[in-house]
Amino acid sequence: MSLEEMARKVWNQERGADPAGVLRVVLSLLSLPYRGAVATRNRLYDRSILRQERLPCPVISVGNLTVGGTGKTPAVILIAQMLKEKGRRPAVLSRGYGGTARAPVNIVSDGRQILMGWQESGDEPILIAKAVPEVPVLTGPERVRIGRAAIERYGADALVLDDAFQHRALFRDLDIVMLDSARPLGNGFLLPRGPLREPQEALRRAHLLIRTGDPESDRPLPGVPPLPSFHGIHRPRELVEAATGRALPITELSGKKVCAFAGIGNPETFRRGLMGLGAEVAAFRAFPDHHPYRTSDLDALRRLSAKNAADRIVTTEKDGIRLADFPDFLKELSLLRIGMAITPADAFAELLFSRVR
Repeated sequence: MSLEEMARKVWNQERGADPAGVLRVVLSLLSLPYRGAVATRNRLYDRSILRQERLPCPVISVGNLTVGGTGKTPAVILIAQMLKEKGRRPAVLSRGYGGTARAPVNIVSDGRQILMGWQESGDEPILIAKAVPEVPVLTGPERVRIGRAAIERYGADALVLDDAFQHRALFRDLDIVMLDSARPLGNGFLLPRGPLREPQEALRRAHLLIRTGDPESDRPLPGVPPLPSFHGIHRPRELVEAATGRALPITELSGKKVCAFAGIGNPETFRRGLMGLGAEVAAFRAFPDHHPYRTSDLDALRRLSAKNAADRIVTTEKDGIRLADFPDFLKELSLLRIGMAITPADAFAELLFSRVR
């Protein structure tokens, strides 16, 4: 078991994780310098010692307070689609986590074609580029620089930042924070003792919250001023044959025995989603987020599927991006395509467009 997997067990307070408490103590000590660095940096921005730069078009940031999956990428895709449908010319800006490209500005998609592979750009920018093919997608370490490039090269008149709540160098007109309804603050500790990137007080910078998961789990956050709050619903749209791209209705999963796997921020949500569609999840394997698959992983999944007499091997569309180099395995694989709906929809659209006028 890797250190990351051990840490996540501690974060989730799983039974049997770190029984002696040694890892908790070590992670708590390591959290102290991280807390100090975060507090210092935020103080410099709050006092305008470090200044935010404005770009000549509206900027919308979608981020979160914790590491892990809260549905940022589906929300980015939805917002880019909404802007496009309103006649705007949006561009999506991403850090390109996990990608090998190191240029200051990397063009993943120019709005006509995808120009990079997932190894260069990271998996999420490719997923976004495929979902909104007419929208340019750029990556780079400095959002200000890639934002300028999107405006100058592609005439972008609205910028959507993926995973940028902590990237304060660029002024944003709308700061959206995604939270898991069940555990909005994780275990309440900062990295690496817990999944929090910043203390909950940082939510005072946000303009609105989108909570994902069970809406009955929503509850007020202590110490945080009331903010406009919406609910993000992950909606399975179709089942896709990975090798051909042929779309099938999600009813294909009902009553079927599946072997499923996922390397995303919150794999358990994927497993529950399959069960909610009527699939019998005979076997499930979770991988770390952004996991680069190897032949040995795929052989193990084949054996697991055969052992459980599964009708299908199923994974997420994001995982499918990272399996593009294994065409033989793709022939055996189905992808569950998931979108997001934000409710109440009219109120969210009104708030969004009021910020980008």
